[in-house]
Amino acid sequence: MLERDGEEQAGIKLPKPLIDAARASVRSACRAGLVLLYLVAGCFHLATPRPFLRIIPHWVPLPETVIALTGVAELLGAAVLAQSISLPLRRMAGVALALYAFCVWPANINHFMIDMARPDHGWGLAYHVPRMLAQPVLVWLALWTGEVIEWPFRAAPISPRRPRRK
Repeated sequence: MLERDGEEQAGIKLPKPLIDAARASVRSACRAGLVLLYLVAGCFHLATPRPFLRIIPHWVPLPETVIALTGVAELLGAAVLAQSISLPLRRMAGVALALYAFCVWPANINHFMIDMARPDHGWGLAYHVPRMLAQPVLVWLALWTGEVIEWPFRAAPISPRRPRRK
């Protein structure tokens, strides 16, 4: 049950400053993990573009350039998300990385279809299904670690209950 000044867990009321500090620590750790993920991905896109060329959808123009630009976007997004000087810049990086994660989804879907069409199924379902499920999580994580959204951790304001209409 949510309280105005804290949360009640198993009958113990936790003070709001403790809850806020725990959330900030978790957010910082998640941000560091996301920054690391995008730094590694960006380096791979720039250093070894060949595997990415095989999975990019055929309708994407200038695939080599697009892959190089995605690497640059990942590196820049990671750098700006990691900085602690400017919250507005960090929020812009969160939005940019969320949009990026959404925009590369077609390549992930294409990779899934290419692999499933192979006789040996390539990387297989054990790789592709979690990858597909992780994509919306990456979108949310970019927004949450960039402090663009609080959902689902911020409680809605407590208001009196209205009786249901029948």
